[in-house]
Amino acid sequence: MTKLQRGIQSIEVGGQLLLALAAAGRAMALGELAREGGMDASKAHRYLVSFGKLGLVRQDPRTGTYDLGPLAAQLGLAALQRLDPLREATRAAETLVAQIGHTVAIAAHGHLGPTVVRIEESAHALHVNMRTGTVMSLLNTATGLVFAAYLPQAVVAHMLEQEAIRLYGSDPRTRPSEAAIKRTLDEVRRHGLARAVGKPIPGINALSAPVFDFDKKIVLAITALGPSGTFDAAWDGEIAIAIRHCAEALSRQLGGDPPAVSVP
Repeated sequence: MTKLQRGIQSIEVGGQLLLALAAAGRAMALGELAREGGMDASKAHRYLVSFGKLGLVRQDPRTGTYDLGPLAAQLGLAALQRLDPLREATRAAETLVAQIGHTVAIAAHGHLGPTVVRIEESAHALHVNMRTGTVMSLLNTATGLVFAAYLPQAVVAHMLEQEAIRLYGSDPRTRPSEAAIKRTLDEVRRHGLARAVGKPIPGINALSAPVFDFDKKIVLAITALGPSGTFDAAWDGEIAIAIRHCAEALSRQLGGDPPAVSVP
């Protein structure tokens, strides 16, 4: 068992004020900040004076409200610069594989489209034609749908046009309608997930979730896939919940803010 390490309790208590400021995303009055930090105003004030001397917080001389200070910004930027999204995602994928028992792939946005950059295999071999470097279809795969839902509209429109020509030819009557595509992408945003049930590979299900960086841009997709007989692709199933939580935790780790979803 991991040995429980002792820390300095006063730092942990005072840290609640910094967490409250970070969560609020705005300046806060002393009383409000004290309530969020779980302490009385006089105690909170003493902590804030010390944090102010360090530059972790600053007080507006006009309003008296408190906000995060220059040192907090420097620490945040330093942490972000040292983060490697793929490295962090690989660690998360390894944990996710152990949790759900299915293969997990990581994809990034490449110049040809969503591209697989890492695959973490489960203990059960999955025989699919996917490897590092595989470019995923925007419309026919869960991974592609995630990028189609969250990349800038202008980028997606161009990619969709190129893919439609490649898959369906130049005759617009053979392509999915714009209304059908919009419904599908709205569904992805509503659930915070994309799924593919028995397609493009018969007998294989997949669920995919987006990972965002501090600029609120999608940087990766985390996709789990497995045999339809054992892979539950329900929107609210255990696998869906695990993937969504994994992607949300990764986004926060990268300084991102996962979008709210209307369907849990």
